[in-house]
Amino acid sequence: MRVLKAGASYFGLVFGAGFALGSVRVPFLVPRLGERAAELIEMPLMLVAIVLAARCVVRRFALPPTLGVRLSVGFLALALLLAAELGLALLLGNRSLAQYIASRDPVSGAVYLVMLGIFALMPVMVARRARS
Repeated sequence: MRVLKAGASYFGLVFGAGFALGSVRVPFLVPRLGERAAELIEMPLMLVAIVLAARCVVRRFALPPTLGVRLSVGFLALALLLAAELGLALLLGNRSLAQYIASRDPVSGAVYLVMLGIFALMPVMVARRARS
């Protein structure tokens, strides 16, 4: 049960940060800099949010430093994040999944995919850092 609560909390913290940053990026940065540059500028801020959220969740839920538990939290949060993002994109964008994927910028989209991997693995990475 602790893994489910931790994963949901981790998702909520990072999704909330992304939503807040997106509400600045879309109306203010995209018209001035373009989609690619605006998304790339947002990525380091999201990385900070991911690290802080992972640290917070690991401490708050006193997650044991085992690979299985930390990966479970990260991948549950990833599944929730992908479901929320794709659900919102498909509902609000009125597009199919294939259209949504095709509309992604190749550069910022690739960086986004790397960030998803980092997001899923960060609960493990903060544990390794704490032990060092």
